[in-house]
Amino acid sequence: MLIAADKFKGSLTAVQVAERVTAGLRRVVPDLEVEALPVADGGDGTVDAAVAAGFERREVRVAGPLGDEVTAAFALRGDTAVVEMAEASGLQRLPAGVFAPLTASTYGSGELLRAALDAGARTIVFGVGGSATTDGGAGMLAALGARLRTASGEPVPPGGGGLAQLASAELSGLDERLASVEFVLASDVDNPLTGPKGAPAVYGPQKGASPDDVAALDAALAHYAKVLEEAIGPKAAEYAASAGAGAAGGIGYGALIVGARFRAGIDVMLDVLGFAPALERASLVITGEGSLDEQTLHGKAPAGVAAAARAAGKEVVAVCGRLALPAEAVGRAGIRRAYPLTAVEPDVAKCIADAGPILERVAEQIARDFLS
Repeated sequence: MLIAADKFKGSLTAVQVAERVTAGLRRVVPDLEVEALPVADGGDGTVDAAVAAGFERREVRVAGPLGDEVTAAFALRGDTAVVEMAEASGLQRLPAGVFAPLTASTYGSGELLRAALDAGARTIVFGVGGSATTDGGAGMLAALGARLRTASGEPVPPGGGGLAQLASAELSGLDERLASVEFVLASDVDNPLTGPKGAPAVYGPQKGASPDDVAALDAALAHYAKVLEEAIGPKAAEYAASAGAGAAGGIGYGALIVGARFRAGIDVMLDVLGFAPALERASLVITGEGSLDEQTLHGKAPAGVAAAARAAGKEVVAVCGRLALPAEAVGRAGIRRAYPLTAVEPDVAKCIADAGPILERVAEQIARDFLS
């Protein structure tokens, strides 16, 4: 039995999901062999999943999205680092109810990458998602040694809004170690940088951006890409239009600029976490996340787990807080059956508040259905 589930956001971490499912299964089959491999798709929780898989947790002090110092973590095993941008620049780093769509910066994410390089990383998996920022990775580039200046020669103000003042970009000062590492941009988002499907239009409102803010950010990021094109040539424009450039407020674009290679986040993480050998040992796979919905089908962790398991001929079931997919869509994703908490407790508020005990009851039902 392999449990490879993501977090139930706002209720349970991926590690806690695995613990609760294991407890429920063993109430029905006490001697059941269970292997837990908490997973993530590059967004928040990615470092925790790596640590659960045996990576060492490293903590450093970096700038948060508003410039205040925060303690952020990355994960290291050998010379492979897993860096999660949300640790430094995520919405979770903002005070409750506070948004800063025009001024939030990814500078701390660049500091986190630099800390991974300092720790000896030769491969960096950069998980992006859950960002508070829409600065195109400009803050990150600055932390890594780029010089982004206004017409008066001053550093551009932090955040995407400040990029409207960008007059010149000098990238020769970028950390030389970036050229010699394998740098993987891990994301479940394939949006370009700007335009109707770009970072400001699609994700800006989630970060508190008004329609006027979205328009301003889109124009500022387009200007930013133009200035970078003047600095490094047509590659800058190619990257801006590339899949993943719009990930996490455009930090994907900044990562592509410094040589990252884009891959679907769940695919990268399954490789890094050692999913294939764990899958070989499994007879049944349990995956899941807080909400199984349309987004799940587009690169989220359960879909990636199910696709890999189906390719290996293994049966998959899913647990979730809520199920917003018809049975045929669940089946097409390679999931035999989905078990939502709401099937046990219809009150959604109770499901969120008491997710752990309810999930154990759901796991008991899975054991009765598949293991008895």
